Amino acid sequence: MGQDQTKQQIEKGLQLYQSNQTEKALEVWMKVLEKSSDLMGRFRVLGCLVTAHSEMGRYKEMLKFAVVQIDTARELEDADFLLESYLNLARSNEKLCEFHKTISYCKTCLGLPGTRAGAQLGGQVSLSMGNAFLGLSVFQKALESFEKALRYAHNNDDTMLECRVCCSLGSFYAQVKESMKIALQHGDRPLQALCLLCFADIHRSRGDLETAFPRYDSAMSIMTEIGNRLGQVQALLGVAKCWVARKALDKALDAIERAQDLAEEVGNKLSQLKLHCLSESIYRSKGLQRELRAHVVRFHECVEETELYCGLCGESIGEKNSRLQALPCSHIFHHRCLQNNGTRSCPNCRRSSMKPGFV
Repeated sequence: MGQDQTKQQIEKGLQLYQSNQTEKALEVWMKVLEKSSDLMGRFRVLGCLVTAHSEMGRYKEMLKFAVVQIDTARELEDADFLLESYLNLARSNEKLCEFHKTISYCKTCLGLPGTRAGAQLGGQVSLSMGNAFLGLSVFQKALESFEKALRYAHNNDDTMLECRVCCSLGSFYAQVKESMKIALQHGDRPLQALCLLCFADIHRSRGDLETAFPRYDSAMSIMTEIGNRLGQVQALLGVAKCWVARKALDKALDAIERAQDLAEEVGNKLSQLKLHCLSESIYRSKGLQRELRAHVVRFHECVEETELYCGLCGESIGEKNSRLQALPCSHIFHHRCLQNNGTRSCPNCRRSSMKPGFV
């Protein structure tokens, strides 16, 4: 079966599928898969089969076609096709509740070089990762993934993705609500505080600031009572983001200042980095150059202290989606930088070995 005939048969299958003649559509697509030698056509028909079996709840079959699609993408040697096929593989494992595998495949998607498909599918990758974290009850990481997916949806006017994210947030809310119920039954104050913080973050991500503020206050109250200073930092950071959303920048800076003091007391560099980053954006919008420069300097100092930078190109780690690689000494670099540089020794270790020692 040639390229033109393959295309015609795929379209015929789509028409049958859209008119609810699902089994006939599957027969047409399976014949294309058996007879066509056109790699592009085979990749596309495998995508149709993955989607159809997903919607029919045949998740093992969905996984089988996703695996074949990965092999086809590798033959095509196209990063866009590889990203799409890894996403289908992640979704298949998500449906089968293989959550660790889902997260691994999503990370592979995020680690692929920047592609045209990356801008379109990045939100769906984040959504699938969020669902997997939710399945494992890793609530904070789930919420971070959902927020990222929601940003993709808003930036690309993707209402379907936004709808799916909101459904996942609803499921997230239900699970946190159940956790809160258990925490109240057992008098587990730390878990109550964590649930309240998650509730507040959910409301903030959905733009419901009126509900978010009292939840943050309640979480802050319990965190203070039990002495969880890092939890207090997270609550104050959420409050600051709410004030930024309301354009009340001075109130946001007050919350950041309180959080910064606590973060410095605890010695948590990552929290300090996040707070300096938020302060930087506020002072930039206010046009206060001196304060802006001070926070830019402190931000880069935190990056240096946490070694969250690539020792080859000097860029911050995590500023852009890029594939990373850790050397045996545990220092992290951009994968592309290591490939281009071809170094066998760690530039960071070599640099630190040149520093003067003290006896």
